[in-house]
Amino acid sequence: MIISASYRTDIPAFYGDWFMRRLAAGACQAVNPWNRKPYTVSLKREDVDGFVLWTRNLAPFAGYLPAIAERAPFYVQYTVTGYPHALERSVVTTERAIADIRNTARIFGPFSVVWRYDPIVVTTLTPISWHLNNFSLVAEQLQYSTNEVTISFMHSYRKTRKNIDAAARKFCFGWREPDQEESLGLAAALAGIADEHGMRLTVCSQPAIAGGGAQPAACIDAARLSIVSGESLSAPIKGNRPDCLCNASRDIGAYDTCPHGCAYCYAVSGSDAAKANHATHNPASELI
Repeated sequence: MIISASYRTDIPAFYGDWFMRRLAAGACQAVNPWNRKPYTVSLKREDVDGFVLWTRNLAPFAGYLPAIAERAPFYVQYTVTGYPHALERSVVTTERAIADIRNTARIFGPFSVVWRYDPIVVTTLTPISWHLNNFSLVAEQLQYSTNEVTISFMHSYRKTRKNIDAAARKFCFGWREPDQEESLGLAAALAGIADEHGMRLTVCSQPAIAGGGAQPAACIDAARLSIVSGESLSAPIKGNRPDCLCNASRDIGAYDTCPHGCAYCYAVSGSDAAKANHATHNPASELI
């Protein structure tokens, strides 16, 4: 089984000690977000085919990567968007994130990192023109450090709308959802920029935006893990939402536990709840 750690929270940034304790124990627990029932996930060597690590700040976790690589192949889904403080209140600087990616690629190879430029949020602070310039600046600095960049446009889930509306009122900006023509045009332009810097651009769970050089993404990707390990790994496609092309995996994170404070986040109901849950976290627990 592929272990996803985690699209529900940032385990490398905030829960690395817990993760390594659970690896040593050979199992952890996670909570089903639909029925709230806990379930056990084996982390024994013989049961884990690979790890997909999701983060906005790998630095606190970097020292653990050699031990993880010795256990099973891994790659990192590393989000770098460079948004202003009004949208991202507690993430590391773009410069530091880029340095993390470069260092990881230098040690473990360019297939060990996927750059995520997502979600794309169109606001009065970050209009379409801003995204074109910002994406280009980051892509130039990540050339040779990754071969893939994944994008998506912000889904206005109920929690997302609540959080971004609150940020918009506090920081006095407006936001909107671009129409399909705008989204297609921007995705095609970003695909061209990515190609100039040796990357393919993929789109997460939004097939209507693919095309014009953009391809559908498989964020949990058995083929990438196969390249990293040098051995063939197969897993069925089993997405976690409509139009998701991810291979089957078990996610071991928990919602409402990431204190990054991103205004557009779908995984937290509010920053206060996430901060409170992080503050009371017990690294010796089976659950985050």
